[in-house]
Amino acid sequence: MEKDRLKWDDRYAGEGYFIGPHPSPFLAERIAFMEALLPGRRALDIACGEGRNSIFLARRGFAVTGIDISAEGLAKAGRWAAAEGLEIDFVQADLEGYEFTERYDLILNFNFLLRELIPRMVAALTPGGVIVFDTILDSPAMEGHHSKAFLLQPGELAALFSPFPGTILHYEERAEGPISTARLIFQKS
Repeated sequence: MEKDRLKWDDRYAGEGYFIGPHPSPFLAERIAFMEALLPGRRALDIACGEGRNSIFLARRGFAVTGIDISAEGLAKAGRWAAAEGLEIDFVQADLEGYEFTERYDLILNFNFLLRELIPRMVAALTPGGVIVFDTILDSPAMEGHHSKAFLLQPGELAALFSPFPGTILHYEERAEGPISTARLIFQKS
């Protein structure tokens, strides 16, 4: 996936933050609800980019691992964490074929879709652990050119999680605006 790495390195190489310095609004709105459910405070941020959600969780006392393909994004995230005195384990890896070796109480997946990673994410959750998933939903109103392989179809995200032992605590699809999203909070049994 050298092409993907180069694409994201280019996006993250500029001044400032590509998506911005604030955590996902969905995560920020729901964090207190999730903290009350979690069996522990170990978190994994998949495709963490420049670390906005990893930083947010570390500020709240989570032990965070952030994984991304981009060395540029991870370097920026590492500098940000160091400037705030936060210890976050940032790992550069291609998530295609990635095998989790640890267990987590909270797994985030924002703005990234690799369907075959989902069973491995669920397996990496501790019992009672939570996955928060928020990514792009295919919509006729979507602007720009996007590969259908990296877009969820309506109803697909819930269907992807329904076979696993656990409960979908929240599910929504938002089709308004220039970017449509599907959002899910799943808790493992």
